Amino acid sequence: MSLSDSELSDRYEALYPGAVTDTLDEFGYERRTLPSSINPLTRDTQVAGIAFPLVGKPDPDPDYEQNIRRFLRMLGEAPEDSVLAYETNDEEAAHIGELTTTALSAAGCRGAVIAGGARDVRFILDQGFPVFCEYTTPKDAPPRWHLDDWGVPVRIGDVEVRPGDVLVGDVDGVACVPRGIAEEVLEHAEEMVETESEIRERVREGMAPLDAFEQYGEF
Repeated sequence: MSLSDSELSDRYEALYPGAVTDTLDEFGYERRTLPSSINPLTRDTQVAGIAFPLVGKPDPDPDYEQNIRRFLRMLGEAPEDSVLAYETNDEEAAHIGELTTTALSAAGCRGAVIAGGARDVRFILDQGFPVFCEYTTPKDAPPRWHLDDWGVPVRIGDVEVRPGDVLVGDVDGVACVPRGIAEEVLEHAEEMVETESEIRERVREGMAPLDAFEQYGEF
């Protein structure tokens, strides 16, 4: 099986991070969850897509025009079906706002996961573009932050996020699936979700939890 980025993203979107993380645990990938400080803007926000990582750092004396032009070039290169994964090394600026999410949405991107900040939240929520971040602030990035590189591996918390990995997130958090095992993890997680749905129905009908575990091998 060889799925396109769109097919892979659509099928992961039908799952949830818990099932994906449980599968990664079974496969021996036990540290593939991004920091719990990264949260969706709303409890209903979900995301699944192909990682497009970028990295930057605070800059106390930036060239504003150079900064903004560099950032806009990066936006123009963000692929369809991608989820931008920001390692900002910053705790002050907003690294995404409504004009950025407008451009990303128009390009067919699926969301952004930011170890950093966001602003224009009301407008982003009206758009429905999925954003996960650590904080919100009105402080724009170009006057105080420099984008170093994009389309390269980055480290967010304990997780190396590489271009082409799969990111899956909801209110529980964000999981990162290495691309080399993404299809195998997908198939296993889909089977797990199907089994969990059956267990859920049986327990609602009165089956004891231990009996369910003994019959299905999971709970």
